Amino acid sequence: MSRYRPIAAGTLIALLLAVTGGCGTTFSPRPIDDVPFRERAITQESGGIRVTAAVPSARETQALFASRLYRKGVQPVWLQIENGLDTPVSFLPVGLDPEYYTPIETAYLGEAADDAESGQSVARYFFDRGMSLVIGAGEARAGFVFTPLDEGTKSFNVDVVEETGVHRFSFFIAVPGLKLDHHAIDWEARVASPAAVEIDHGTEIVATLESLPCCTTDKKGEDQGDPLNIVVIGHPDEIYYAFMRAGWDETETIHRASLWKTAASFLTGGEYRYSPVSALYVFGRPQDVAFQKARDNIHERNHLRLWMTDLRWQGEAVWIGQISRDIGVRFTRRTLTTHKIDPDVDETREFLLEDLAYSQALARAGYVEGVGPAPIDAPRANLTGDPYFTDGQRIVLWVSSEPVAISNIEWRLNPFE
Repeated sequence: MSRYRPIAAGTLIALLLAVTGGCGTTFSPRPIDDVPFRERAITQESGGIRVTAAVPSARETQALFASRLYRKGVQPVWLQIENGLDTPVSFLPVGLDPEYYTPIETAYLGEAADDAESGQSVARYFFDRGMSLVIGAGEARAGFVFTPLDEGTKSFNVDVVEETGVHRFSFFIAVPGLKLDHHAIDWEARVASPAAVEIDHGTEIVATLESLPCCTTDKKGEDQGDPLNIVVIGHPDEIYYAFMRAGWDETETIHRASLWKTAASFLTGGEYRYSPVSALYVFGRPQDVAFQKARDNIHERNHLRLWMTDLRWQGEAVWIGQISRDIGVRFTRRTLTTHKIDPDVDETREFLLEDLAYSQALARAGYVEGVGPAPIDAPRANLTGDPYFTDGQRIVLWVSSEPVAISNIEWRLNPFE
């Protein structure tokens, strides 16, 4: 007697539908007014043009389009453009994302089929909800642009062209779904902390920065880890927007879902853009925020951690941090797995400088002494035993939430002069 039980015909059909994405699912999207994603909308105005943008979450997208588009790597962005001019204007979707999907292309990626009873066409439904490319004089148009998926915070530009030039609107919109490491921090309270020390004299701030701890530590503060090789100056919003513009991703906290995604990425070698980073300590606390720039897989990425200090330079918050490049994964008794870093941490430090500059997110840069030199022939080691060598300097970066051309960046050997 066979130990395998025959599969009933109905069960087999259900399994086939599940595997193929449920292509026979009834198409029953919810009306846009019934899905509350526009409560998070942000509005900007410039020269008679008013743009409102919102980004639905994965669940909201499924309700709006009866398709699990996030699982397909597609994220709709809702726009409303109000043209207060007496001439037509054009919206350029390539400025929002050059890899955008057309509405009908997106419809074919979904799971639902045309509804024979109502005559509802899935392709036509998506097409009718796409964003118009031309907005007439005195008109307002609204619709969706279908873009590659960005979880956490969606950053994008909306370019509107009129006869005399281009209006560019930059948006940074939080999308529900990820548990991000910096969302629990009251940044305004941290900036206005009574412990904050204002410094206005260049010589004093340089000496103070050079006296900060050389390296991260473990939780007990006993063993030294990665070198603190970067200083960033700016309000939390400036930091946030600058790194988003440069293509850095936020970091999830360590919880069940993020651990599962990390494990899956580790086993498959796939990319996990928001993978948690381990806690390192400065001032007796773990990093305030971490950013990462993933490469082809989870084993290879650039990542950095930042801690806000109690220092203020001319009213701006001063942050200390470390950056390193992951080049592989190895097993350890202590943490099971850990990333192996490129020992040339200065190269990764300079990558950050170049990356922010080319992304027009940098206003000024220079250097101060910091961790002390460690030559390639006599490297130091971090907490997991990876060697690193360095010239011992800290790079100081003034970030900008507004675009700054490379030709306008202030390059100073002593950045506080």
